[in-house]
Amino acid sequence: MALTFRTGFITEPFNAIAGAIVVPVQRGVTTAGTWFKTRADELAEIRRLQDENASLRARIDELNTQNTALQQDVYELNELRILFDLDKQYEEYETVGARVIAKDAGNWYHSFVIDKGSDEGIQKDMNVIAGSGLVGRVIDTGPHWAKVMTIIADNSSVSGTVLSSADNLMVTGDLTLYEKGLIGFSKLVDNADRVAAGDKIVTSNISDKYLPGILIGYISSVEEDSNHLTKSGTVTPAVDFNHLNDVLVVLQLKEDHTTEVEE
Repeated sequence: MALTFRTGFITEPFNAIAGAIVVPVQRGVTTAGTWFKTRADELAEIRRLQDENASLRARIDELNTQNTALQQDVYELNELRILFDLDKQYEEYETVGARVIAKDAGNWYHSFVIDKGSDEGIQKDMNVIAGSGLVGRVIDTGPHWAKVMTIIADNSSVSGTVLSSADNLMVTGDLTLYEKGLIGFSKLVDNADRVAAGDKIVTSNISDKYLPGILIGYISSVEEDSNHLTKSGTVTPAVDFNHLNDVLVVLQLKEDHTTEVEE
């Protein structure tokens, strides 16, 4: 015992054997344990990142929804501002706002339905405006709806006046021509050649359905007819008939306006 205690005579061979056998095993166990722990940490990190990713995706979806709603609000606000400015421009007429809820087949709003009707005071032949000017007139009504025929429809015609010269003409709808963003006009008497491209056309005093002074559009071309007495050409409408969402209905008929003027 004294010999072993003092010299390690017995323990040194055992330590050598243990070092040769146990240490590699311990090293392997430690390495394996470290590898498993690393993989476990990596899996935990992956799960955390997946959860975080799912949370971020949900947040992105929520923000996209909010952004879409905000864009819609901005668009509607701009539409309302345009209608407000238009209402001020024709403040001599009482109007009511309405939203387009349906339209006939085709690319353009040549005929559509609004969400206001007879219960809101809307009657047949009341004028409809939007954007910068004349859209058309009401041709049918129900309690809470009304159908509007626009000035670009094939069977539409409006008596107009060239604002710069006070010459009268007839504006007619043409869906084929509107593929170029235009409608036609005819029966213009302009012996002095005062009418030119860019002149404003408004509804005339002699129109039987439309109130006077509402902007129809701008002359884009003028040609002399074969009879050498009248001229015809094309008009660029003041309203964008590709996009119509909100309109103003003028709560006054032409016949009522004429009666008021005569009185």
